[in-house]
Amino acid sequence: MSAVSPFAASLHVALGGAIGSVLRYQLGRGTTHWLGPQAVSTFPWATLAVNLLGSLAMGLLAGWLARHGENTEPVRLLFGVGLLGGFTTFSAFSLEMMVLIERGQAAQAFIYAVISVLAGLTALYIGMIAMRVAA
Repeated sequence: MSAVSPFAASLHVALGGAIGSVLRYQLGRGTTHWLGPQAVSTFPWATLAVNLLGSLAMGLLAGWLARHGENTEPVRLLFGVGLLGGFTTFSAFSLEMMVLIERGQAAQAFIYAVISVLAGLTALYIGMIAMRVAA
């Protein structure tokens, strides 16, 4: 890995994040246009597409970074942390799960998945309830 100053690292992440966020938004709009408002209101097709595309892209990036190990930190920051982080954090979740599984830590991967989903849903629900009570 090449050394990247904290400022340059932040710029890479910010640029990638901005691009990833716009891509996610446009994919959502395109999915709604393609499938129609009725279809996207009955199933989260756009989010599913983003999660699958992001996970595929993260796998391709992880493989490329592993192959080209040296001097790839700016690429990892721009595309992995920034672009894919702005596009979907599910890709990071998928990568972390696969790393645990490949390390032979299947139990930890399972625990991480269960906690992430259940605690995430619980935290979201608590936030919703808090805002309803505050209203």
